[in-house]
Amino acid sequence: MATTGSTDAGKRARQAQGGDRALHLTPQERAARGKAARAEVPRGSHGEWEPSPTRADPIELLEQQATSRVPELVPIRYGRMMVSPFTFYRGAAYVMAADLAATPRSGLMVQACGDAHLSNFGFFGSPERNLVFDINDFDETLTGPWEWDVKRLAASLAIAGRDNGFGEKIRRRIVTATVAAYRTSMRGFAEMRNLDVWYAHENAEQIIEQIRPLIDAKRLTVLEQNLAKMRTKDSMQAFSKLTHVVDGEPRIISDPPLIVPIEELVNDRGREELLEEIRGLLRTYRRTLVSDRKHLLESFRFVHLARKVVGVGSVGTRAWIALMLGRDDTDPLFLQVKEAQASVFEPFLRKSGYENRGQRVVAGQRLMQSASDIFLGWERVTGIDGQQRDFYFRQLRDWKGSVEPGVMQPKGMEIYGRLCAWTLARAHARSGDRIAIASYLGTGGAFDAAIAEFSERYADQTERDHQALVQAVHDGRVEAQTGL
Repeated sequence: MATTGSTDAGKRARQAQGGDRALHLTPQERAARGKAARAEVPRGSHGEWEPSPTRADPIELLEQQATSRVPELVPIRYGRMMVSPFTFYRGAAYVMAADLAATPRSGLMVQACGDAHLSNFGFFGSPERNLVFDINDFDETLTGPWEWDVKRLAASLAIAGRDNGFGEKIRRRIVTATVAAYRTSMRGFAEMRNLDVWYAHENAEQIIEQIRPLIDAKRLTVLEQNLAKMRTKDSMQAFSKLTHVVDGEPRIISDPPLIVPIEELVNDRGREELLEEIRGLLRTYRRTLVSDRKHLLESFRFVHLARKVVGVGSVGTRAWIALMLGRDDTDPLFLQVKEAQASVFEPFLRKSGYENRGQRVVAGQRLMQSASDIFLGWERVTGIDGQQRDFYFRQLRDWKGSVEPGVMQPKGMEIYGRLCAWTLARAHARSGDRIAIASYLGTGGAFDAAIAEFSERYADQTERDHQALVQAVHDGRVEAQTGL
């Protein structure tokens, strides 16, 4: 839905949204743009959710995705999604994108995450070696409506709250507080200078100080211990857990079907072709790095490769881990080489402007995060099967960690939701019109209440969809491999 109106300012806003960066609106014009959007798409309308009679079969949508994935890994994806409504939700970004396409839109666009559920936020190490909190998954990123990300986050809290046994009153309080935090954070960013928005971030020390008055000393101690543990999750830790020595050279340990070394996937001739392909991929991928990081990467030599199953929604896409060594065997670097497919948003929005889907992921991540992995890059490769595929690269582990929703108490989930909301608002403020979005949201709680209502309704839908998957497995329509 377009909401910019017919005024000159509205025309300029539409042109600017279309990518003409030479046109700059005044703060007053941007605020008016948000109010015009509010008039056309009332904030309360975002609470609507009712599946239409023509709603796509969610299992059929998952099967569509499976056609481009590694066939023997697809049952693992279904097995992980079957565990609970929340794990189903994690893997069903495409299902929700199809549903969101039929919901009201403000017309204000941002660089959207595309899969902003609460488990896709977490901690990792910045290049300055600070432990920072941010969004950490961008496989589905695309220019899109900011409210789709907010709904994805809010509904994930409602569903996780149900899985944890929280009552409806508690769930609504958590979701309302989260959305209110997004709204007030966006208003704060709207009042900031451009550079201040760009530099805004949350590190572990800042988070500890913010929540210190909100939790008891015992839980604070556990949190501090967990954050300290995250700082040990790096390539050296991965090296000690994932490798052993074979004929004097470190090799990735086989743990099929989750980790499968290259020599177990193809014959000798195919292995040499694939290894040469990977070496070539590493050489050309370096070109996407800035010069200093390219120089750093060139000081590591490639040693071994394995396929590694990751996540829930990503299971079945081609994902590799590449072991590199620096000065000696005590200087490892693990790179994750992950296939990038089309964003789940693309069938319902404008196609990405990047021809290479790996570049789409990298560009979106750099735009939304306050700090990104120093080895983040992309490349396209033609595989031994003759198919062209796009990949992006990053470190496998770099102080990465997150909080498991299943262990959260209500107060902890509310605090975590607010932290995710601030982070999402900051990411949207970097790429979208933060003044217009803040003006649209206003100072009252109308939008907060609407999203809380939507989240409960969509949690109902997710439970139905989860049961549909369980039934599909029971009926033999799809195969699931559980316990992995």
